[in-house]
Amino acid sequence: MTLTSQDFDATLKRAIDSKTKPLGALGRIESLAAQIARIQHSLSPSAETCRLIIFAADHGMAAAGVSAYPQDVTRQMVLNFLSGGAAANVFARSTGADIHVVDSGIAGKPIEDEDLILHRIGAGTANAIETAAMTAEQLAGALEAGKALGRAGTHDVACFGEMGIGNTSSASLVAAKMLGIAVAELTGRGTGLDDEGLSRKQELLTRAADRTADTLDARTALAEYGGFEIAMMAGAMGGAAEAGKIVIVDGFIATVAALAAREIFAGCDAHFVYAHRSAEAGHEHVLEALNAEPLLDMGMRLGEGTGALLAWPLVKAAAAMLRDMASFDSAGVSGPA
Repeated sequence: MTLTSQDFDATLKRAIDSKTKPLGALGRIESLAAQIARIQHSLSPSAETCRLIIFAADHGMAAAGVSAYPQDVTRQMVLNFLSGGAAANVFARSTGADIHVVDSGIAGKPIEDEDLILHRIGAGTANAIETAAMTAEQLAGALEAGKALGRAGTHDVACFGEMGIGNTSSASLVAAKMLGIAVAELTGRGTGLDDEGLSRKQELLTRAADRTADTLDARTALAEYGGFEIAMMAGAMGGAAEAGKIVIVDGFIATVAALAAREIFAGCDAHFVYAHRSAEAGHEHVLEALNAEPLLDMGMRLGEGTGALLAWPLVKAAAAMLRDMASFDSAGVSGPA
C-alpha cells in the first residue's frame, strides 16, 4: 500500500519521535532527516554516495575589471582541479565524494584532458555590461546540458560548484533582476577586491543593470547577465531533483543558480539543502528570498562546491539517524513518562 503524503508525514514524525532521545533533541538533524525521507519517500533513506560537479566558464565583463584576478585564472584553476590541487579536491578526498569538472565555456582553445567533460557553449559570454551575455539558444543549450549531467549517475547526493572569474558579478546581476532590488545591495568583494576595486565593480554593475527592466524572469535574467556555468548549474540542479537526488546547494553563486532553477523547474527546490551562509554580500538576500536556512556559517566565500562538500557529512548523518538509530521499543529503553 502506498501512503499518501499526509499519512507518510505522520508516520515519519512518529519514526523520528520514537528514536532513543528526548523529543527534538537532535535539532536541525531531525528536520534534515525528515526532508531527506520525503525526497526519497522512505523511512530508510540513504545519503551514502556523493558527486560534485564543478562547472567552469568565462565572462566577457571580466575584462572591464570586476575582479581582482585576471581572466586567465579560470583556465589555470581548471588545470588545478584536474591535477587534484584545489580546495574542492582536498575536501572531496577527505569526505569520499566523486569530483568531475565541466568546461561550460572557458575562454580560449579547449583544454585537452581526458578527465575534463566538454560542454562548451562558447568561449566565454559576451560583456554583459554592454549587451546580453548569451543568446536564448545558448541559454537553452546550457540548461539542457546541465540537466542531463544532473540526472546522470546513481549517487544519492549531488553537489555543484563553479569556477569563472567575474561570476560573483554575474550572479549579483541575475539575483538583482530576479528579486527586483538594486545590484549595489548584492555586490561584494568577490575574489578580494580592495575598496577602490569594489567601488569600480559597483559602478560597472549598476551600468549593466540599467540596460534592462528592474525585474526579469529567470530565463531572461540568465540570458542577459548569467554565465554559462551558472546556467548549466541551474539545469543540473533541476535534472538532479528530477532524478530524485538530494541536492546540496553551495554558496552565493550556487544559491543564485538555485533561485533560477526553482522558477524554471517547478518543485525542484524540495530537493535542495542549503550548505552554508557565504561571506559574500548578496548571499543573505537570496537566502531570504528562498526562505532558506543553511546548515553551516563559517565565513567562507570560495565557491567550487567547497561548502556543499563540508555539509554532506551532516546530510549523511541525518539519513543514517533515521535509518539506523534504535527506537525506544526496539532497544528496550523506557520512553518519557
